[in-house]
Amino acid sequence: AAVGQDADGEARHAGGPFEAGALQILFEDDLLLVVNKPAGLLSVPLPHNDPTPSVYTLLQAHLRGHRHRRPFVVHRIDRDTSGLVLFAKTMRAQEALKDQFRRRTPERVYQALVYGHPAPPAGTWRDVLVWDKTALIQRETHPTDPRGKEAVAEYRVIEGFESTSLIEVRLHTGKRNQIRIQARLRGHTLVGEQRYIYGPADIRPIDFPRQALHAYRLVFQHPADHRELRF
Repeated sequence: AAVGQDADGEARHAGGPFEAGALQILFEDDLLLVVNKPAGLLSVPLPHNDPTPSVYTLLQAHLRGHRHRRPFVVHRIDRDTSGLVLFAKTMRAQEALKDQFRRRTPERVYQALVYGHPAPPAGTWRDVLVWDKTALIQRETHPTDPRGKEAVAEYRVIEGFESTSLIEVRLHTGKRNQIRIQARLRGHTLVGEQRYIYGPADIRPIDFPRQALHAYRLVFQHPADHRELRF
């Protein structure tokens, strides 16, 4: 089943994925939706009425004509990252779910394919990052920088290959592009990465159309009855 053992008959699509246009809805009830976002699709619309499709606009079309007229954003993942994204159906559910993210209680686990072989094979990444509003990227900064934000993640190597490693990363903080920059800071650029890179292109020989990053597991409490939902 697409939903963990605690997701019971309240879910309309708990028996399997439901296709809403280009979007796969894994779970839906009266308060929330969990979707499997494909790479290349925005989580939320671009500003200034840009017509580029997004998860938000597809869900908005899915909900049209129902009691819930629009989705409410809880969190987002990068356009070229695939995987699990959570939306609410009411403002009250949105606030309850966002509060969980503020308290860092949801479990958010990603899988990534990186160049090189992280050593040790498991550990914790701790950095202080600042968002460059001009370049639109994260940068490492000094711990005393008043603009800096702490970024923490645990990683472990799942499998090693000749020149790459498949790793699992569990976020403790949820900074924009966090895994991409933290891997790059340690010399382990993601396969397919175009922004957080260094050195000549020939040290990244694998032809892959986007960063090899997937939001693999998401665990949180239902905002109504606090049961655990695991995807």
